[in-house]
Amino acid sequence: MNDVLNFLSGGLLAAGPWTLLLITLALTHVTIVSVTVYLHRYSAHRSLDLHPALQHFFRFWLWLTTGQNTRAWTAIHRKHHARCDTEEDPHSPQVLGIRKVFSEGAELYQAEATNQETLDKYGAGCPDDWVERHVYSRYSFLGIALMGAIDLALFGVAGITVWAVQMIWIPLFAAGVINGIGHYWGYRNFECADASRNVLPWGILIGGEELHNNHHTYPNSAKLSVRRFEFDMGWAWIRVFEILRLAKVKKVAPKPVLARPRHSVDLDTLRALIQHRFQVMAQYRRAVIKPVFAQERARACDATRDLYHRASALLHRDQRFFKKRHTHHLTRLTEHNHTLATIYDYRVRLQEIWSQKSRDSAHMLEALAQWCRDAEASGIHALQDFVQTLKGYRVSAVRA
Repeated sequence: MNDVLNFLSGGLLAAGPWTLLLITLALTHVTIVSVTVYLHRYSAHRSLDLHPALQHFFRFWLWLTTGQNTRAWTAIHRKHHARCDTEEDPHSPQVLGIRKVFSEGAELYQAEATNQETLDKYGAGCPDDWVERHVYSRYSFLGIALMGAIDLALFGVAGITVWAVQMIWIPLFAAGVINGIGHYWGYRNFECADASRNVLPWGILIGGEELHNNHHTYPNSAKLSVRRFEFDMGWAWIRVFEILRLAKVKKVAPKPVLARPRHSVDLDTLRALIQHRFQVMAQYRRAVIKPVFAQERARACDATRDLYHRASALLHRDQRFFKKRHTHHLTRLTEHNHTLATIYDYRVRLQEIWSQKSRDSAHMLEALAQWCRDAEASGIHALQDFVQTLKGYRVSAVRA
């Protein structure tokens, strides 16, 4: 009788509290790696290749811990990118509200997974073998039940808690935090055409998915970190898999190549700026907007100082996600300060050069050359220095 009670209380491993905590974190981490490396970077975006054995391990583990179907997850995520932060986005907090996406992220996924049009349009290239059709997709809840039985056998009654943590990990962090907070709160390295944000610069807890703005800027990159202080745990695992010959990276975000500035811009300069357009605009923010704004704010008198309060971001942010008060504040600021109006206008003009896809390269080059001439004649030192930086951009090799 005592043996039975001991087994029920401690299971086969008889793990202590701290050991149990570490094991739980390890198990949930495997699930996170399965999502970020296999479902996200491999299946949805094809930014790397994975060995068939590793692919199947991830499929099996996700069946045990989430019951997630590869095709459904991939299709929903691809649709999210294609219709990001619009009415057709399956889980945009900009449309549905942060509370709903954060608290009901898993339910939104389940609802979209029943949309056959989404599966047909965005679910190409996903596993369709015998195991997928007859086991993983057909009996999705069987894997979850099996995981519960394994936890109960290994850890006894405490296994119920371990299993519960495993079951809530992805709905909370992936569906709630990333899909919700990742489009609502955090910092932005790049002004891509949606509301994505980096939740944290250290992508550890959710395997790198915290770097969500970086991902939406370069969705086909296998590496999500782009700045020196950022860390992507998923990328660390990919590098390990590469060493073990279980993975091969296909694409990463291009790194800017800067050389001695040319006397004038040419087609190579234009191609380099288009290739690195997000980094160019981020550099414009750092090298022009921030120092000029700080200078103008320091000069402001007491009567106008309130115009500068938390207004720096308005000069570089995409107005699609402005609220009415933001538009009003930006208008007042630029009407009051000619210098800030000038650097804002130059930012818009520069972005429009590569935004108008109907232009041919000759017209785009002429627009860029005119922009440089006007900026050099503006009398704003930060803007003049930035022109010299632009002339140093070179096309970089793309990993393929």
